[in-house]
Amino acid sequence: MKKFQLGEFEEVVMLTVGVLFKEAYGVSIKKEIETRLSRKVSVGALQSALKRLEQKGYLKSQEGEATQERAGRPKLFFEITASGKKALEHNRATRNELWDAIPKVALDIKFNPF
Repeated sequence: MKKFQLGEFEEVVMLTVGVLFKEAYGVSIKKEIETRLSRKVSVGALQSALKRLEQKGYLKSQEGEATQERAGRPKLFFEITASGKKALEHNRATRNELWDAIPKVALDIKFNPF
């Protein structure tokens, strides 16, 4: 089902938006991914992913209040849409089906250099 296709980083971003719920904006998403996954995230890659996910209809954004600490600029908050939830559920189901299809013996293999 190509219509629900998510890349690995897109999935991570969407799941992080869900984790942060009402506090999901660019900097908080970046920090949460870096903290939880011990993975560096560039601002550009994150912004591209957020824009792509909005274009796909999986996320929607809304401006918050303007603040002095941001020189009067508002934060842009993100939330998962109904389509985004379906895409995440599809990804999860697909991964679970694949995990369940792996024979137990395939994961019990010991390293054998020949």
